[in-house]
Amino acid sequence: MYIKRLLLVISGLLSLGLAVIGIFLPLIPTTPLLLLSAACFIRSSDRLYQWLITNKYLGPYIKNYREGKGIPLSAKIVGVSLLWISMLFTIFFVVPLVAVKLLLAGIAGYFTWFILKQKTLIKVHH
Repeated sequence: MYIKRLLLVISGLLSLGLAVIGIFLPLIPTTPLLLLSAACFIRSSDRLYQWLITNKYLGPYIKNYREGKGIPLSAKIVGVSLLWISMLFTIFFVVPLVAVKLLLAGIAGYFTWFILKQKTLIKVHH
């Protein structure tokens, strides 16, 4: 049982690290990785789970997604913009192989679709 718990904590920490990187690199999907991290922590460490869902920067990603509220419009705009800026730069200036260029364009298209299909979070100011 200890090994299972340890593996879940390690998996949760790895997915958390990737999620944080995903905040800055649009190719890495932040919300799904945070959800995976939360799922690992809820099964292994209540302390890490509570820290994650109450974290003022990361917690709202999980809370809004779980409650079906969606993703803020500004996050969608920034995410899709950064995604395409980085992909187009890579496609035109870094990768020489046409097949890889097409693959990268397909990946960018998929993540654009994934981001845009999510419900848009409307913030209500009180």
